[in-house]
Amino acid sequence: MQSADSRSSFRTLQRFTPDYAPCTITKYESERTGMSVVVVDREGPKVNGFFTLATEIHDDSGAPHTLEHLCFMGSKSYRYKGVLDKLATRAYSNTNAWTATDHTAYTLDTAGWDGFAQILPIYLEHVILPTLTDAGCYTEVHHVDGSGHDAGVVYSEMQGVQNSQAELMELRAKRLMYPESVGFRYETGGMMEQLRVLTADRIRKFHRDMYQPKNLCLVIVGDVDHTDLLQTLSKFETTILDDIPRPDAPFRRPWVGSDPAPPLTKSTLEFVEFPEEDESSGEITISFFGPSCNDLLYATALNTLLVYLAGSSASVLENTLVEKDQVTSAVYYSVEIRPTILIQFALSSVATERLQEVEGRFFEVLKRTAANQLDMTYLRDCIARERRLIKDSAESSSTPFSEPIIYDFLFAERDGSMLKKDLENLNEFDELLLWPENKWRQLIKLWLLDAHHVTILGKPSATLSKKLKSEEKARIEHQKRTLGREGLEALGKRLAQAKAENDKDIPQALLEKFDVPSIKSIHFIGTTTARSGAAKKLGRLQNKLQKLVDSDDTEAPLFIHFEHVQSNFAHVNLIISTEAVPIELRPLLSVYLENMFTSPIERDGNRIEFEQVIMELEKDTVGYDTGLGNALGNPEVLTMRISVEVEKYASAIRWLEEIIWSGIFDLERIASTTVRLLADIPEAKRSGSNMLSAVEVMIHSAPASVVRARSTLVNALYLKGVRHLLKENPNIIIRQLQQLRDALFEFQNIRAVVVANVEKLSKPVSSWKSFTAHLDTSRPLNPMEKRLSRLSEAGRNPGQLSYVIPMPTIDSSFALSVASGPSSLQDARMPALMVALSYLDAVEGPMWVAVRGTGLAYGTSFSRHTESGQVSYSVYRSPNAFKAFRTGRSVVEDFVSGKTELDKLALEGAISSIVLGFADGQATMAAAAQMSFVRQVMRELPDDWNERMLEKVRGVKVEEIRAAMEDMVLPVLTAGTANLIVTCAPVMEEEVVKGFQGLGFKPEVRPLTYFQDDYGTKVPLDEKSEEEEDDMLDGVDIRGGEDDDSSYESDS
Repeated sequence: MQSADSRSSFRTLQRFTPDYAPCTITKYESERTGMSVVVVDREGPKVNGFFTLATEIHDDSGAPHTLEHLCFMGSKSYRYKGVLDKLATRAYSNTNAWTATDHTAYTLDTAGWDGFAQILPIYLEHVILPTLTDAGCYTEVHHVDGSGHDAGVVYSEMQGVQNSQAELMELRAKRLMYPESVGFRYETGGMMEQLRVLTADRIRKFHRDMYQPKNLCLVIVGDVDHTDLLQTLSKFETTILDDIPRPDAPFRRPWVGSDPAPPLTKSTLEFVEFPEEDESSGEITISFFGPSCNDLLYATALNTLLVYLAGSSASVLENTLVEKDQVTSAVYYSVEIRPTILIQFALSSVATERLQEVEGRFFEVLKRTAANQLDMTYLRDCIARERRLIKDSAESSSTPFSEPIIYDFLFAERDGSMLKKDLENLNEFDELLLWPENKWRQLIKLWLLDAHHVTILGKPSATLSKKLKSEEKARIEHQKRTLGREGLEALGKRLAQAKAENDKDIPQALLEKFDVPSIKSIHFIGTTTARSGAAKKLGRLQNKLQKLVDSDDTEAPLFIHFEHVQSNFAHVNLIISTEAVPIELRPLLSVYLENMFTSPIERDGNRIEFEQVIMELEKDTVGYDTGLGNALGNPEVLTMRISVEVEKYASAIRWLEEIIWSGIFDLERIASTTVRLLADIPEAKRSGSNMLSAVEVMIHSAPASVVRARSTLVNALYLKGVRHLLKENPNIIIRQLQQLRDALFEFQNIRAVVVANVEKLSKPVSSWKSFTAHLDTSRPLNPMEKRLSRLSEAGRNPGQLSYVIPMPTIDSSFALSVASGPSSLQDARMPALMVALSYLDAVEGPMWVAVRGTGLAYGTSFSRHTESGQVSYSVYRSPNAFKAFRTGRSVVEDFVSGKTELDKLALEGAISSIVLGFADGQATMAAAAQMSFVRQVMRELPDDWNERMLEKVRGVKVEEIRAAMEDMVLPVLTAGTANLIVTCAPVMEEEVVKGFQGLGFKPEVRPLTYFQDDYGTKVPLDEKSEEEEDDMLDGVDIRGGEDDDSSYESDS
């Protein structure tokens, strides 16, 4: 093809429009440098960039990962740490990056084209010509601080994952799957022991080898001005030609030019221990090699076959191992796109003593499946559903096709021919529908049964947990002794010098050169609302969609809210109040919701088994689920969703009707679900971040809270009581489930929300008649419960509680503090609070520089929780959460006192970030529709609330921001006004406790079991583990007596 623009150096390689997606895909290549550009044109307010480099390394040094971090520290023309993000923030943009084994991707997430185009050349210079200073490597990668402890942003990140169950098992599998000559063998994130000796020169060499324009692909998704894009890139190329290797110099393409992964010559099974006090359950992973990633037909066949084998509770592996045998809580599958695709199955929560037995059972089931006739009706339904899911994703994803474009760049021909073949149509599914049954069985044998594989049996070990703690403590003590006082002082000075070099002030003139772009290029997605039944009480609307709805049935009583968008799919949702459910039954929602779409139903007097129900659901839908209303801003309500092709709208409603009122409470299904949920709890308890949130819910929520009732720390005890009753008196559970269903599905509790092209809906209102017939429509609609009303005393009036929870499964620490805040979006203080938090949390803003920039934590963030009237501050993955917390508090104190001035340009950036947040909420048609419903119904805000709020935000004065920091932010960091929770490695416990005591907190050290609640199920002693009994005793003895429990007991 010819040059794309006479004033640019780029030529067009491919341009095509997928026949199933509302977008156009164009691939360009630079004739000067070989840089690739792929644009996915689609309407919407967001423009997303993925600047991808193929990266390959044959060691565990972490050079790819550390380089990813260091590219944000400055570039040839912008030699200041943080300048990129400060400029991006002003341009309605956010930057980020990730490092995978085979590539590194730098992301630019922007509202509108103008902001994207402004930041693009600056960002690319940071990638191609970064500063890579010694000082930046020292603070960002690894250093030993003046107290003798290891720190650094990357080091802290890897410290948090290196000894986790998933990381230990994955690393051993890599070592067994790949020889030393293949890069997929290595941990590109970096192992801690190698990060401690990694040099800046090694990172610079990796950059020279890999970060060349010919090895770079820009994937851009959104409403793009192609002419402006290509001219901008051509100008950028001119500025870098003197500083990069000659574009025509020899270059070995990563992965494609490397040794391929050889086939496995034998099958291997190994045990891998991971640190865990609870030794009751472990994990299994089983890995195979599949077809070439460039064989579109067979790669699609593989995905379909894996769905058939393990895609749902009706699939053979899930149905046998999870539902019938009940030897694992789930069978997951995944594929890693590599030159030879990596296939992996994972079996979670397997009884430790049965790990090897269950692995054998997995292969028995596979062997039986391949030996018998396959269910071709179901398999063809899987093919059809996979096709529907791709179509739906092309509409519903804010960044469609970004992943296949990246992998095409990594492993396919650079001319884009494979990209076009892969994405232009879905014809490969038509071919798969014609395949005979024996061909599918042959593939099961080829890729799985007859193929060599690597099995890793993950075994929990309390001994290893203690060993790692002891070894780390000894290593640090040895490090301190070796360095001595003078050595530690020297390291402290070196760190201070590095920080001073990194943190040189950015000249205001440099920032002022770049104006805040106009918001005219931000094209927000519009939706149109129509209402039926009780929804009309919110106000009668005058538009053609409302007339269409009214013409169908004006007397229908059910609350139905329609959001009209251009879509080929209909998303049918129910919002259900939980107020009528007795408090003691609310924990049973975990079992009820989990079983909702996987239970038998009664139809025309016949029992339809759950496997058939799932198969029929999958045939009719593109998705279905139940859950809490978190995305709606109210987690105390329940949600049900069924998404279908628009012509199956009535079918979606019929499914809701059948699932709710014809579902059968089957004892076998209930028992299976209970066992599965219980089996998942030990794994959930291994995450420091997850348990931080779980404890927060337990102490700040009243027992009436559905969030609390369904939490891990309730399920840990309550479900054991359910399991006991299912053995001893199962009719009690059946009656309770019936009572639960009856309480939920009353007319006054139900609101329906339909997101679809309403003009394509046949009978938008009258299709609900059969559903409504089950309801007593004489009752008025109840107001929806509020999260605020279900807080505990500690949640309503924080400031009295602080806890430190040692967890042997983690190597770092996490902290969360919570204080009171505004409980209404229309609170007069809200605009100032929004700007204050945006200012503090900005990338390369005050908190980032003070905490992440000094290696004190991987990240921190403030959050406002309007639904609960709270503000919170979190520290994520820190080598010492107290130090990160104390530093964050000092930052806010300095703003409040006036010691630190608020920067005018940074304030402009904070406001731009708020604009980006508004665009994020409307990134797709479905998201815009949901936002409209939330604004109108859940939050009862006026139509122009977004515009009015943005106007108020722009008008906030400096003194108002300072007042917001003093009145609503500083209390989150202050003893007496904030509650505090910390999860940490046991080796950190003493130091963390002493540190927070020095800030005025009175932390109690408690095990996780201290926060558990059985909601009165009276779990028999033989249902409790020895660990729980020991922990309960520990919970009493740690502080010397039961009286110390009173602060928590009163809240429960």
